Amino acid sequence: MSFSATHSLAHVPWVRTLLQPFSKVYVSAAGYRKLGLKYDDLIEDDSNPIYKEAIRRLRPEVADARAFRMKRAIHLDMQHTILPKAEWTKPDEDVRYLTPLIKEVSLEVTEREAFETGNIDVKH
Repeated sequence: MSFSATHSLAHVPWVRTLLQPFSKVYVSAAGYRKLGLKYDDLIEDDSNPIYKEAIRRLRPEVADARAFRMKRAIHLDMQHTILPKAEWTKPDEDVRYLTPLIKEVSLEVTEREAFETGNIDVKH
């Protein structure tokens, strides 16, 4: 299933209601919040040039906070421990800060490729 199809399904109210309990279980089982990480911290910057560019575009304070969370998580993992429960990432703090930039960069790359190949679709 493509990203756009999954994204569209996530916005259907009954599908969202059906999947909500499973998503909470999945996030809890994933354990990244217990290390103080956010969902977008799990995106590897080395794996894709679009991700690397999106991370480069982060505001300095957001990039610094990401680096701190990553270093702390690595340190905790090496010690085979987790943060005290009071310091876990709360669901309302776990916002997508990188995903919008990834979408923006991806659209720019698609647009640039269309321009370079001459496949420009003009809509009136």
